[in-house]
Order: sequence, then C-alpha cells, then structure tokens
Amino acid sequence: MADEEFDLVIPPGTPRTIIRDAALKFDVELVSVTRPLNYANMVNDERELLALRGKKEEIEKANEFLYQKIKEFIDS
Repeated sequence: MADEEFDLVIPPGTPRTIIRDAALKFDVELVSVTRPLNYANMVNDERELLALRGKKEEIEKANEFLYQKIKEFIDS
C-alpha cells in the first residue's frame, strides 16, 4: 500500500498556468480520467477530465496549492 497512487481531479475551468505550475512543483503526473458528472439536467454524463496522480502526501500538497491559486485567481 505504500506505493498506492491517488488522483486529484482538477476542476474544469482551472487556468492552464495553475495546472502547469502544480504539475511542475510536485512529484505528480498529469493524466486524463473519465468521471461521471451530475449537474443541471445532465445525470451521469461522463467527461474526460484532467487529474494529478501521485502519492498521497504529494496529492495533499498539490490540493492545497491548487485551492490557494484558484482562490487567488477568483479574488483578483
């Protein structure tokens, strides 16, 4: 279990510069994943989304980084 990898799905609309910075700053891999989305009248609509894949510790750091950068982007 020590080598278990986790996916952090990146919210659609996240600026590419933030995604790039996270992928370069942390020991993670940028991957494409298919996930069901439920919104408005679209139930279980499957979409390909970007995600960061890596070990739990790196994903937790990347999650905090993405949260802060997206918040800064929205507030600016």
